[in-house]
Parts: sequence; structure tokens; C-alpha cells
Amino acid sequence: MKVMVIGGGGREHALGWKLSTSGMVNDLLFVPGNGGMEELGECIKTDILDFDAIADIAVQRDVDLTVVGPEEPLVRGIVDHFREKSLKIFGPAAGAAQLEGSKYFAKSLLERHGIPTGEARLFESFDEARTCVESLTPPIVVKADGLAAGKGVIIAESVNEAVVALSQCLVDKVFGKSGERVLIEEYLDGPEVSILTLSDGNGTAHMVASQDHKKAYDGDTGPNTGGMGAYSPVPLLDGHTESYIHKKVMDATIAGMLKDGIPYQGVLYGGLILTSEGPKVLEYNVRFGDPETQAVLPRLQSDLLPAVLATIDGTMADSAMQWSDDYCVCVVIASGGYPGKYAKGVPVTGLKAAASDSHVEVFHAGTKNEDGRIVTSGGRVLNVVARGDSFEEARGLAYQSIKMIDFENMHYRTDIGHRAM
Repeated sequence: MKVMVIGGGGREHALGWKLSTSGMVNDLLFVPGNGGMEELGECIKTDILDFDAIADIAVQRDVDLTVVGPEEPLVRGIVDHFREKSLKIFGPAAGAAQLEGSKYFAKSLLERHGIPTGEARLFESFDEARTCVESLTPPIVVKADGLAAGKGVIIAESVNEAVVALSQCLVDKVFGKSGERVLIEEYLDGPEVSILTLSDGNGTAHMVASQDHKKAYDGDTGPNTGGMGAYSPVPLLDGHTESYIHKKVMDATIAGMLKDGIPYQGVLYGGLILTSEGPKVLEYNVRFGDPETQAVLPRLQSDLLPAVLATIDGTMADSAMQWSDDYCVCVVIASGGYPGKYAKGVPVTGLKAAASDSHVEVFHAGTKNEDGRIVTSGGRVLNVVARGDSFEEARGLAYQSIKMIDFENMHYRTDIGHRAM
């Protein structure tokens, strides 16, 4: 099969890497790809929101399957566009992708089907929203309803901070249409875990759990980021709780979508908080998580492609995935200044040495090939992923490999996986 992967980050590099190991795949394309993906297949520099152009590539290059990485093309309807042209594509249609595209849609579905989550209220008026937060005790969660590139969630430690967040969304329009409606949501206290579930709209297959680190600096301090690292498995998640999440949250959500006439096909990412009252849904994403995918896929012993195809063909019930008992740790190397301003075009060295161990993979996130050398092109630059028989071994190998990589002002956390330890 010829497979095309949409996206240019670490998640897409990891997906391409895993798909490349399938005996069913003989050719890979990436749109737009990055400097690391060029080692796996051809990268075609095309706007991922230009659905006509991407569909034309699929037709002209005889692509058998397209796998979508990022959320925005899914929310905007790339799956619907491809299906209209009878092109095979992995991911939910636009209607189902509202689970990430609209936080209110997701919250309403959860409440309607009795799936555990925090309480929330929707507002379009700044004055009404301000009156609401002034009656609450911090911390207060303010969420822009739509996609906001990971920046639309504010956990306010004071009423004044919450009012400022509301003003940014509803008055200053800093998130554009995505912030025209906001949710004021109950703060959920407890550790967060991530579950990835594949579905054909009816049947499901659950992937192993993971946990990520969102804060920029050691000790879970500093600003939120897209993720500075992740690990799998999650020791604090016992078998009973994980089974509860599978049945009462993930499977129940898929069943609820089907009951509402919006079948969900693809991968559903559940971000859950393990509260004192039990697991509750924090958020849903309609694609593989980043960097959680980079910590999960190396533990997958079986072929990923049949499971992906099962979500499209309606054969999920016949799909089985086998997992290793390995411990896996992913450490993100970022550009200095991320998630704020950072330099681009900085040369990167030591990549081959870092990936020389068979238990280590280096996935590129924000890189490009410039005249035969790899340079930085984004905030999150690389994902160094290591497997071991224990968390100590996996962490040690990851950080040992990182020491072989160098670029000016590179930044990474030194405590990824500390919770598991």
C-alpha cells in the first residue's frame, strides 16, 4: 500500500515510523513533513488545509490510504472531502470532530449520556460571564469554545485573572471566532492520564495509557506548552480504574455518538483527571495525542495498519493489538524561549549518535532539511524516545541520548517521568 500522512510534527513522524514497519506498506508520503520524515518517504510541501490540493496528490500518486495527524483539517472537514471523492482516509468526519472543535458540544454530549465530567456553563456575554466568575471560588477554568492552538484554556488562580481571561476571549477577540463563546468550568483536581481509543463507530480497541508533562520547566512549573514529554505505562492507573475508563468513558462516548446519529470513526483521545470521586473527562481530542503517541507507539508490538484500516472498514471488533511490557519515556527538546518567542534556522548536530541505540528513536517535530543539514523550524524541535525494562532504564537511556544532541539554546526538562518514579 501507498500511505500518505498529513502533518509535520513529532506525532506524524512517529506514525510514519510505525507504519513504515508494516509489511503492507511499500511507500510513504508526508504532507508537508519535516527534516526527519524525509528519511522515511517523500515530503510534499502543501498547505494541510488545501483539501483539493491534497486530494489531487492522493489521486495523482495512487495513494491507498491517507492518515491525518493534526486536529484542524479534521474539524474543517478533510475526511468528508476525501469521502466525497471515494478516497480512503483515517479520521472522524467533521460532525464527529466537533468533540474537539467545540468544547460545548463535547460537554453537552458527556452530560447527555451520563459520562463523568466537571460541571460547566456556556457564555457569549462578557457581563454575564463576569457575574458568574465573581460568584465562584478559584481556581476557575475558562475555556474558549473552539480550537485555539492549545492556548484557549486558562486556569485562573483568582477572580480577577478569570475576568481578564473572559475579556481576552469575549471583548478583545484574541482567539477570533474560537473565543466568541466561552465555558466556565469546574476545576478538576488530581493527576491526568491519557487514553487513545480506536473506533469504527461501533466497536473499539483501546491503546495503552500514557501521561504527559504540560509545563515548560522542571517541577511542573512555568507556562503551559503543547507537551514537554510523556511516558507509558502509568503506574498510578490500576487495572480496575483503567477498565472503568474504557467501558464507562471511552466506549460510552462512542456509543453516545452513535445513538446521536454521529458515528465516530478514527482515534479518540481522552484526557481524564483521576479525582477523589473517580475518573472524569477533562477534554477530548479527535486525533492521536502529541507527545503521548511518541511514548505509546514504541510499545505496540503488532502492526498498526490493520487497526487503522479497521476503523474505516467497520471491522474493529476483529482487530487486536499486542503490547510489550516495556517502559517508554519521551523527552521533548525545544527551542530556547518556547512557548514564547524563539529562533529558527539553528543547526542541529548529533542526531545519528543519539539514535544509535536500538532502544532509542529520535522523532523530529520542528525541523527542516536546509541544504543537507537539519535546522530548527519550530518551538518543539525533537522527541527523544527510549524503551527499557524499567522507568529508571528508559529515562536514563533517553537523557544519555539527549546529551549527544546539540543546538544553540536547546531546552528540555530533566524530570520527565518523575511521577512514575
